[in-house]
Amino acid sequence: MIERARLSLTILLLWLLAVPASAQTATRAGGVQRPARGTSARKPATPTRRATAPTQITILPAAWRAALGRVSADSMRGHLSFISSDLLEGRKTPSSGLDIAAEYIAAQFRRAGLEPAGDDGYFQTADLTLKAPAPAETPVKVRNVAGILRGSDPTLKETYVIVSAHYDHLGVREGCDRQKEDCIYNGANDDGSGTVGVIEMASALAKLQPRPKRSILFITFFGEELGLLGSRYYGRHPLVPLAKTVAQVNLEQIGRTDDSEGPQVGTLAVTGFGYSDVGATLVRAGDAEGVKVYKHPTNSDLYFSRSDNQSLADAGVPAHTVGVAFEFPDYHAVGDEWPKVDFANMEKVVRAVAAAVLMIADDPREPRWNEQNPKAAKYVEAWRKLHGK
Repeated sequence: MIERARLSLTILLLWLLAVPASAQTATRAGGVQRPARGTSARKPATPTRRATAPTQITILPAAWRAALGRVSADSMRGHLSFISSDLLEGRKTPSSGLDIAAEYIAAQFRRAGLEPAGDDGYFQTADLTLKAPAPAETPVKVRNVAGILRGSDPTLKETYVIVSAHYDHLGVREGCDRQKEDCIYNGANDDGSGTVGVIEMASALAKLQPRPKRSILFITFFGEELGLLGSRYYGRHPLVPLAKTVAQVNLEQIGRTDDSEGPQVGTLAVTGFGYSDVGATLVRAGDAEGVKVYKHPTNSDLYFSRSDNQSLADAGVPAHTVGVAFEFPDYHAVGDEWPKVDFANMEKVVRAVAAAVLMIADDPREPRWNEQNPKAAKYVEAWRKLHGK
């Protein structure tokens, strides 16, 4: 297994270095769709959409427009067809497939010109102990992948906006015969799509001149599927000071539009929408990019604790997850594969999120938790403790 991983990684890195980006996209975009199996494990209630008042459309600066225009559906298709390929065997934490994905993400951050933000280049390394009957417990290394786009303001560049996603998934079905059936949980939408969104946003914004006032930390987490392990580790061992981190926008399931409640084209839901004013910024950015950003009447609050924003929120940082489909037919099933992703819609959504990130990063005012919302009370208290208030 070790030799196979080394061989796969060597081939991958040589391919990344030798093949032009356009050719990589064309190569990775090829593939054969396997038939979907499995159904959603979660059944949400039927929602009603929240009515929103008309808003004034925000006019984005020309330089921002140019940067957002570099977010490409074709590029994301290329990235996702690799990240969620069978070669990576479902990116289970830990696994050789997860390691290959980490190397790939780091290579893209390096290509974009981000500053390495980890303790080992672009990697934040953690020790994970595999539970097994004693004395067979085995310590393994797992990694978050992180890079910084340094801000332009002499003072505000020491403050940060986090853009994140989890790059792990579920691995391979146990007791499954690969010669007879599909056994790999490819995790294209969950959360290969968010991971690719982070990569694409980093690449697009890295070329922006002038850069926003604040710095942006792009990070992908391991172990979300095992209970937010990577983001919990980051919360205990932050790469940049939590007190200097003004917000986190976490991307989760942004590729599929076939939501269990009906098609979600041109929409973006925010978890904990009313918990802070980050939601309002996302609405303004969505309006500028033609994406309806909204609060789902039940799932927005219900799902706040179910992704990696929770770890930073617990520390006091205004942190939210954005997504297109809360539920989709292949959730945690082997049919979650990249040909089912709506890349044209994903392009619009990533541009809208990137616009919101730029608004936060360029605004001297920091986002705040909503003190009037009882559901945000513990996060308000955590923010006060973090800032010594």
